[in-house]
Amino acid sequence: MRTIPSDTMPALEAELVGNGSWRLAAEHAPTLELLAFYRGLHCPICRSWLADLHQLLPEFERRGIAVIALSCDSRERAEQAKKEWNLPHLRIGYGIEHEDARKAGLYLSEGRGVNPASGVVEARVFTEPAILAVLPEGTLYGAWVQSGPYARPHWAEVLTALDNMIGRGLPAPRGAA
Repeated sequence: MRTIPSDTMPALEAELVGNGSWRLAAEHAPTLELLAFYRGLHCPICRSWLADLHQLLPEFERRGIAVIALSCDSRERAEQAKKEWNLPHLRIGYGIEHEDARKAGLYLSEGRGVNPASGVVEARVFTEPAILAVLPEGTLYGAWVQSGPYARPHWAEVLTALDNMIGRGLPAPRGAA
């Protein structure tokens, strides 16, 4: 069963690069919690995608939107990504459970060895890219979910979409019919 808009999100949890842990149920952003799922250290597209997100963090925060990037990667791989990808202000969570990712509606892929574009070994199993917008009470508001690494939404477009929704008072979400 996958989560659809207005459903309560599964109990997503992750460890944080740097220290501590993150639990979706404990998050209470003023407007929305934005969960940016990335494939992992092996993905060069994720590197540039998260760099773009990192640049727009102040814009999301100004709107009361808390942002976290999440993956199934290990601590070591997540730390390496945060450092090498130069993401000092982006919260990076790692160790997302595969079954929780499936319940949230994400697609999972099996690693195929060394990623030819990055030269980094792919994780055994990882999430494909997704963006989940979650209301403070823990229900899914909106989702942009990919089944592969290509053609993901640009962060400026996501910000514009969220501005539109926020400007209309976050009307009832679409997609639950």
